[in-house]
Amino acid sequence: MVRYINVKSRTRTEFIDITEKIQEMIKEAGISNGVCYLFVPHTTAGITINEGADPSVQRDIQTYLNKLVPFEGDYHHREGNSSAHIKASIIGVSAVVFVEEGKLVLGTWQSIFFCEFDGPRHRRVSVKFTAGDRKQA
Repeated sequence: MVRYINVKSRTRTEFIDITEKIQEMIKEAGISNGVCYLFVPHTTAGITINEGADPSVQRDIQTYLNKLVPFEGDYHHREGNSSAHIKASIIGVSAVVFVEEGKLVLGTWQSIFFCEFDGPRHRRVSVKFTAGDRKQA
């Protein structure tokens, strides 16, 4: 069964921490051990796992993506959001995270971020779990 996280971005580019929302879904699903698959079904957004303790890391990533792929350029796409499509391709639209003892297996400083490159918009992230075993009620 595929579940969804609704995300609302407020700015053109933004990294939104969705780690706790995913953790809540694991708890609600009763997953003890397994795999969490994340997929962003949008062509101008992505998902990444990176440091969540210091917000300057997300700002730095956005700043350098904007330098690498500026908003304005010699693009041919008529909608004017080619840079968002390119950034989404660079970052990627999926991630896989293990689940052990009911918790996401992430490094000490890692968080899961929805990456908006063409906001503000309402978006969603598809989430699917495969369970090795379920918690006993």
